[in-house]
Amino acid sequence: MLRSLLISWVLMAVAFAITAWLLSGMDISGGISSYLWIALIFGIVNAFIGTILRIITFPLTIITLGLFSIVVNAILINITDGLTDDLTVDHFWWTAIWASIILSFVSICLQMTFGALFKRQSA
Repeated sequence: MLRSLLISWVLMAVAFAITAWLLSGMDISGGISSYLWIALIFGIVNAFIGTILRIITFPLTIITLGLFSIVVNAILINITDGLTDDLTVDHFWWTAIWASIILSFVSICLQMTFGALFKRQSA
């Protein structure tokens, strides 16, 4: 269990690195430790504040067929930006929304690719 948590954490750090590379308005200063730190902060923010936001906005998410979850993720990215100096998101609306979309897509692709590899090794 701890191993899968650490793998997910590293994959989220890689997802942040790819998102920052693809999106010009999102910058991450520092090296590998900064990516890991941002992924850790984002995971904690997502676990606590994200859960509360998703419960509060559940009716709106249902009405928009799940598209409002992009806005919730953008809010969580902005909260992470406020909590750490290593992450900089220049504008909420376009940069954070695009960061939310790209981060979700890249994270899903990484989890599908590398998560399956690590599950095969342990089986």
